[in-house]
Amino acid sequence: TMMQAQLNCLCLLMLYLTTGYSQERKFSGPLEPMTFSIFEGQEASQVIFQFKAKPPAVNFKLTGETDGIFQIQSDGLLYHNKALDRETRAVHRLQVSTLDAQGATVEGPVPITIEVKDINDNRPMFLQQKYEGSVRQNSRPGKPFMYVNATDPDDPATPNGQLLYEIVIQLPMINNIMYFQINNKTGGISLTVDGSRELDPSKNPSYSLVVSVKDMGGQNENSFSDSTSVDIIVKENIWKAPEPVEIVENSTDPHPIKITQVQWNEPGARYSLTDKEKGPKFPFSIDQDGSIYVTQPLDREEKDSYVFYTTATDEGGRWLSVPLEIRVKVKDINDNPPTCPSAVTVFEVQENENIGSNIGTFIAHDEDEENTVNSVLEYRIVDQIPKFPKEGLFLVQTYSGVFQLAAQSLKKQDTPQYNLTVEVADKDFKTLCDVQIHVIDINDQIPIFEKSDYGILTLAEDTAVGSTILTIQATDADEPFTGSSKILYRITQGDSDGRLGVDTDPQTNAGYVIIKKPLDFEATAIHDIVFQAENPEPLVYGVNYNTSSSATFKLIVTDVNEAPVFSQRIYQAKVSEGVAVGTKVGNVTARDPENLDISYSLRDDRRGWLKIDPVTGQISTRAPVDREAESMYVVHVVATEIGGSYLSSIASFHLTLSDVNDNPPRLAKDDAGLFLCHPLQTTGSVIFEATDDDQQSFLGPQFTFSLDSEFLQNNWEVSKINGTHAKLSTKHTHFEERVYNVPIRIKDGGRPPLERVVSLPVTFCKCVDGSCFLPAGHHSGMPTVGMAVGILLTTFLVIGIILAVVFIRIKKNGGKDNVESAQASEAQPLKN
Repeated sequence: TMMQAQLNCLCLLMLYLTTGYSQERKFSGPLEPMTFSIFEGQEASQVIFQFKAKPPAVNFKLTGETDGIFQIQSDGLLYHNKALDRETRAVHRLQVSTLDAQGATVEGPVPITIEVKDINDNRPMFLQQKYEGSVRQNSRPGKPFMYVNATDPDDPATPNGQLLYEIVIQLPMINNIMYFQINNKTGGISLTVDGSRELDPSKNPSYSLVVSVKDMGGQNENSFSDSTSVDIIVKENIWKAPEPVEIVENSTDPHPIKITQVQWNEPGARYSLTDKEKGPKFPFSIDQDGSIYVTQPLDREEKDSYVFYTTATDEGGRWLSVPLEIRVKVKDINDNPPTCPSAVTVFEVQENENIGSNIGTFIAHDEDEENTVNSVLEYRIVDQIPKFPKEGLFLVQTYSGVFQLAAQSLKKQDTPQYNLTVEVADKDFKTLCDVQIHVIDINDQIPIFEKSDYGILTLAEDTAVGSTILTIQATDADEPFTGSSKILYRITQGDSDGRLGVDTDPQTNAGYVIIKKPLDFEATAIHDIVFQAENPEPLVYGVNYNTSSSATFKLIVTDVNEAPVFSQRIYQAKVSEGVAVGTKVGNVTARDPENLDISYSLRDDRRGWLKIDPVTGQISTRAPVDREAESMYVVHVVATEIGGSYLSSIASFHLTLSDVNDNPPRLAKDDAGLFLCHPLQTTGSVIFEATDDDQQSFLGPQFTFSLDSEFLQNNWEVSKINGTHAKLSTKHTHFEERVYNVPIRIKDGGRPPLERVVSLPVTFCKCVDGSCFLPAGHHSGMPTVGMAVGILLTTFLVIGIILAVVFIRIKKNGGKDNVESAQASEAQPLKN
């Protein structure tokens, strides 16, 4: 009926609005496999689809997992008569068949799948109302020590079943710092960094947490939630560094020997050792019970302590906590005898030393640990050679090793040297060492000059530095070749500038007076010198130097006319090459030692660019200077004294010329070889280069190029390639076979800019193998064949004329000669 049809349409519209039909959006169709998605919780009597039967089918049959919910009408209308529940059944697998009037199957059965889509109709629930757990102090932050778990029947593949965990309360809360954290997806509870550092069971042995869980990923205000309480006991951390270990060196017990132990808080940890100092050998090991062993005897003198780390890791090799530091000290035993400081220890004692005077300190060595009984040394003299004048002349303090004179003052002439044997002993060992005591002469004699006055010496002021000008001599009666008899000379008066010095001969004590600095008549003409002779060793008390240890000497310096002296050897100046003639460019100064006037002049002024004021030394230009001709111009300045010997000195003057733009551009090279093959098939081009004699900046030259005539623009064009190169191109192909001289205007980038018009020759010629070929008749300066024949005929004609003239002259001269000969023959007899 019409009403039934309208109802079916309305039901199909509701189907469209309430189902997620995954195939084409249609309300009815033939019987074929189909899948429908329907949200759970929909009201009953919801139409899903209307199937169309093919004749002779008149009815439909529904089988499968209908659960009494799904039905189909005879007209093919499939619907459900109650709300669906995804948590009861998420997928209903149905079969639909068509039947004829007798009930026989016409089509089918065809599979129909109903997918029940989830809605958030279930709240999450913790599996326990209360959780209990424990954690060790100093546990690794971020490593879960317990889990809380909640379930939600909703689809976990949708936000409805996605759970988010959160700690909402921590008691006690200290300084508003969270000690615990939770993985919001797994529910794993672990310590924060602060918790790992601060948890202490002696202060707070337990904590209580309130943990919430929300579905919808906690992102929806309509999500459901649940909460639970978590009680956590804080246990003492037994993963602690043991006390430092002491191991006696050179142990003879069987190795390895257990020295200490570490233990992780739970079983199953894996232990390892790491050497902090990365030494060549590491004599320690650890087993999987945490017991640490020393694997071989240790030697304190080789290494007195060890520091290394032990780590605990899980099965995956991840640290369970921070490594522990293990310290091992090697305990000393007395296994080293004392050693002498050297093969022979030498002391000196003056012959007038008082009894009880310290001679020196003897210090032996012991490799055992310092400041222990093993390294305490005792000293004793066990022998003295010679025993003259008696034994026991010396003693040594038992523990300090200080040697003293024990009996009487010594005399060098009696015994110059004593050999002692010293016994050095520690708790278990004794060592004998050799000591020599040298009796040395005392400095009780002063040096005495052989003469008190060395007279007068006259020297020119130009006497060479290093010259020996005088030998002086003093003697000393103390023991030869000692500090008491060695003589040092010094000048105490008459040489305040230090122009003289005295060197001593170590064998003879002779003093050689030498010139250390140039003499200067103008500064000091007469030196009244006083020499003092002294010993490097101090004089004994009561003995002093007197006039016998000094001598005098007069040095007279004579004047030598010296050349003027410039204030510097090289003068430098810099000017622009465009300066005007007469510009000052520099100044030189010189001084004459005799204070004579000086005249300045120039030498080697090859280009005649400079002049100098002979009185003031001021240098200026007298002609234009050109950087392109010479960028650094070097001349010599001569300073000549006026009067006297007219001595002179020379200094160099270096004038650096900076560039100005005074040279127009030009072609970089002869471009006569530029050519284009004739006839042109297409437009062609040639490349040429410009340059400039001016100095180029660091940016390089920058030229612009253009045609010099507007009339050429129909035939040629110029384009810039870069700052130095340009391209000349033809604008058509109709050129004759000849040379074209194209005027190009080139402008530089100077300030102000300069330009020049250059003629660029371009040859149009036939090309053979890529090279320009010009026929002989067209070569410049070569005659044609007709011209060559004409020239040849003209040459023959001229030669013929010359020969004819010569022949006529010869013939004419020959006749005349014959007449004269005949006349002479006729006259000859008359003479006879």
